[in-house]
Amino acid sequence: MLGIGAVPSALLALMVFGMPESPRWLVMKGRLADARAVLAKTSDTPEEAVERLDQIKAAAGIPRELDGDVVVMPKTKGGQEKQVWKELIFSPTPAMRRILLAALGIHFFQQATGSDSVVLYSPRVFQSAGITGRRPLLLTSTAGMLACLIGLGTGLTVVGRHPDAKVPWAIGLCIVSILAYVSFFSIGLGPLTSVYTSEVFPLRVRALGFALGASCNRVTSAAVSMSFLSLSKAITIGGSFFLYAGIAAIGWIFFFTFIPETRGLPLEEIGKLFGMTDTAVEAQDTATKDKAKVGEMN
Repeated sequence: MLGIGAVPSALLALMVFGMPESPRWLVMKGRLADARAVLAKTSDTPEEAVERLDQIKAAAGIPRELDGDVVVMPKTKGGQEKQVWKELIFSPTPAMRRILLAALGIHFFQQATGSDSVVLYSPRVFQSAGITGRRPLLLTSTAGMLACLIGLGTGLTVVGRHPDAKVPWAIGLCIVSILAYVSFFSIGLGPLTSVYTSEVFPLRVRALGFALGASCNRVTSAAVSMSFLSLSKAITIGGSFFLYAGIAAIGWIFFFTFIPETRGLPLEEIGKLFGMTDTAVEAQDTATKDKAKVGEMN
């Protein structure tokens, strides 16, 4: 089961072999023809590909009029890697130092501001604030996401119907809906999914049950991510979010009718909320003990 987490990484590693080299790296190696071919595939128009190649050549110090398939790049003294370390770390220019500081700063503050703590430990934060129920947070979160998806679908539909004219209120509605959606997701459905899954399964099947839930999560995520562009082309991007809103409505009904509150219950008692009787629990516990005894005898 622990090896399941390696499957996406293995697939990604295999897919990397099919990825083209960066056109900037190709230009740095003097392989202009290969860079031109990559840009032709990734640019919207041939003119854009030519413009981007000229920009990359200028940044690499290659004259614009030099347009062969392969050019000889001057070798830097001491090797390229040493030159990069010197330019970036040991003796950077003021501009390079500012660029490095900006990059390190944005990464530092992304984490130091407590983003992971807010998302991952929001149930504990709400508990400290006196909000201890799983179910109310889940229902509130899903209802808020539903409203935001409707707002986002409405805004995008209006914008799509007026491609030549800006509609300020529709653009504002899209921005507010996205920000509110992330907020509602972070207070409930985001962190509570793993918390709830780790609570509801009996101890003897908890590891496998959690693995199955995580697998369902990843498969659904992949399906949604890979189908979004095709879906938006088929029913428009606004229609896609209306579809997600419909799914969110079904999810709210599912949570309301099927998901019981687990607040204040020990893990051993949660199974009863789903109809697991004491007799069933005792029978399964007895079977587990018998298997353990057989294993000891062997």
